[in-house]
Amino acid sequence: MAIADNLRKIRSLLPDGVRLAAVSKFHSESAIMEAYEAGHRLFAENRVQELVSKYQHLPKDIEWHMIGHLQTNKVRLLAPFVSVIESVDSLRLLSEIDREGGRHGRCIDVLLQIHIAKEKHKFGFSFDEAEAFFADGLFASFDHVRVAGLMGVASLTEERDLIRTEFVSIGRFFRRIREKYFADGGTFRELSIGMSGDYEMALEAGSTIIRLGSAIFGDRRR
Repeated sequence: MAIADNLRKIRSLLPDGVRLAAVSKFHSESAIMEAYEAGHRLFAENRVQELVSKYQHLPKDIEWHMIGHLQTNKVRLLAPFVSVIESVDSLRLLSEIDREGGRHGRCIDVLLQIHIAKEKHKFGFSFDEAEAFFADGLFASFDHVRVAGLMGVASLTEERDLIRTEFVSIGRFFRRIREKYFADGGTFRELSIGMSGDYEMALEAGSTIIRLGSAIFGDRRR
């Protein structure tokens, strides 16, 4: 099935208000252009160098999201153009994004990555750490960063009930933080959970961004 057909099928299944991030990691610029010509504009990448290269060669009205682990020394490469950094997993990284945003006169939207998976090696704030971040008012202390929501990556497992539990937990946490600290505004609005194999459960848990790669582009080339 062609990329345009895949996009059309997936969009027909999405509730109002849910956005689709096409994960283009390892896929060619021509594949991205096929999606672009079908009207898609939101793409996500895991690796900084690949994201920068594609930004340089592809149309400038694409909304690029960074969804992979980001080292502080690579922020400077993304700061001039990235739309959202979804994978903010430390205060140190957040501070560096704020600094680089200031250098470029931008306010960069970010999502806090919450560690919801059972794998210890995955990145992100614990629920308690994120709660303290909001309770202390740190989210409002940056001039060039806007905390626009949360992101999570479920466990890599065939246990569907475990994945559903992880999504439900971050969904509840997201709504509680939004109601407690952002009740007077709409800036805290994104919950990015769900990938090609589990996005239906993510939608049930309240996801506003799903990150799909193979469901759109097919298998990766490497």
